[in-house]
Amino acid sequence: MRTNQLIKYTLFVSCYLFWVASGLMVAVGIYAKLSKEASAVDSLLADPSLILLTVGILMFGITFVGCTGALRDLPVLLKIFAWILLIILILQIVAAVLGFLFSSMVLEKAAFLMGKAISGYRDDLDLQNLIDYIQKKFECCGVHSYKDWSQNIYFECQDSNPSLERCAVPFSCCIQKNQEAAITSVLNSMCGYGTQNLRSWKAESLIYTEGCLEKIVGWGQRNLLLVAGLAIGLFFLEILVFSMAVMLIYQIDFIIHKRKSTRRRGPEK
Repeated sequence: MRTNQLIKYTLFVSCYLFWVASGLMVAVGIYAKLSKEASAVDSLLADPSLILLTVGILMFGITFVGCTGALRDLPVLLKIFAWILLIILILQIVAAVLGFLFSSMVLEKAAFLMGKAISGYRDDLDLQNLIDYIQKKFECCGVHSYKDWSQNIYFECQDSNPSLERCAVPFSCCIQKNQEAAITSVLNSMCGYGTQNLRSWKAESLIYTEGCLEKIVGWGQRNLLLVAGLAIGLFFLEILVFSMAVMLIYQIDFIIHKRKSTRRRGPEK
């Protein structure tokens, strides 16, 4: 008598795929952390490589427990895996409900974290590349507007600021007139110099003046079905994996109980 092989190996393959993905995340996180200047950023929330590394290690550990438990039919590991997965599912539901009920607070927190990221723009290469990617991707600049870059000590628009980048914005805020020409030509990293001194109606011909927070929220609203579909799909995948783990646990426990009862009957005969 043995467990259902379809459930067993479907659970194993599911955990194995996530395990491999988490291993890649850990590898990329370690490479990113080692390839940049040491002690550049101390905050976890401001360092993308640390976030990637932390999430990757957690996923690696959880999925490894699931893989081993499913492959070796170990109920202890499967129970640990199921309980962790149940806690994650509950936390996701709570986060979704709180995010819906306190959406304004979530936006305020997001604005605070984005402002903090702007402050550390020149201090961390990973963070700098991430911000540049977001600003180019969403064609935006700053959190709420391009003048948010005054929160950074290098771009602060004050007469007392000795930086050459005073009143400037990063090159990723600049509007590329001709995308093909921009790819082949030399990048003008000084294209945003002095733009914080300009009025928005004048600056909008040179740089993106809208904030990234509004642009990202707008993108989410326009692609609500896609975002919701991906979130719901991932949620139901987690429920499916959790259900398979529970079914496998019950099958293993039933087999163990059956074998024990058979052994007890043996001597009586």
